[in-house]
Formats: sequence, C-alpha cells, structure tokens
Amino acid sequence: EQGLQLLELGGSVEEDYIRIARCFEATRQRCCWLEQDGHRAREQLARVEAERAALEVKLKHARNQVEVEMKKRHRAEAELEKQERKLQLVLELLMREPWCSEVLSREQCSVLSALAGRRLGAAVAPIRRSSAVDESCQSLLSHSDISYDRTEDDV
Repeated sequence: EQGLQLLELGGSVEEDYIRIARCFEATRQRCCWLEQDGHRAREQLARVEAERAALEVKLKHARNQVEVEMKKRHRAEAELEKQERKLQLVLELLMREPWCSEVLSREQCSVLSALAGRRLGAAVAPIRRSSAVDESCQSLLSHSDISYDRTEDDV
C-alpha cells in the first residue's frame, strides 16, 4: 500500500524509487526479525517439549512406585490382620483354659480378658492406616437405628 501511495504522489521518479527501496528494506528487516523470532520460538518449543517428556517419564516412574508401595501396604495390612486374628484366637484360648488363673496373675488375667473383650486391632494398634480418610471411624447410627417412615412418601 505504501508503495502504491508513493507512486501516486507524482514526485520525481528517483525520489519515488528511493522511497520504495526504503519500504522494501524496512519490510526485509521486519521479515528477518520475524524469522529470528520464529527460530527462537521453535528452539524454546523444543526445550519445553523435551522438559515435558522428561517430566512425563518421571511421572510414570512415580506412579509405578506408588503402585508398588500400595501393593506392599496391602500385603502388610493383610499380614497384620492375619496376625491380629491369630493373637485374638490365642487370647480367647488362654481365657477359656481353667489353668489361666493358676499360672497367670490376676492382673495378667484381667488384661487378657480386657483384650479379648474388645477388638484386638483397636487395643494393639490404634492408628493402623495412614489415610486421608479416617477409616477406623464407624457410623454413629447403626442400621437398626435408622427408621424409614413411608408416610412422607405421599407428600
């Protein structure tokens, strides 16, 4: 557009050619600058893509490690529950034996009966799981406490 405007001005032809040459030079310099800018942007994109790929690899390794640790945790929890059941059975067996009071002191028998009377896991390991949700809490209402009144259904 500038080149057409220069030609329409009707000045001397040499001055018009100089103006056109300057416009072409300015356009060439802008193209060079845009080309350099595009090259820098492509280099930056390549660096960011490489960093993203490295982070994805790290994420994959971290997810695999979490999966391995979760499997270990589940196995350990299963083993803990198995051992708790065995200990509970031993306690119950000791409490049923008549010689318990003869061999063990009264204090030991009372401790054993207290342990046998409640859930062993709560007495031995009050904090078993590290979880965001407290899985040891039970509902304040049992299933028998919940009543369903069908009269409100008609409303």
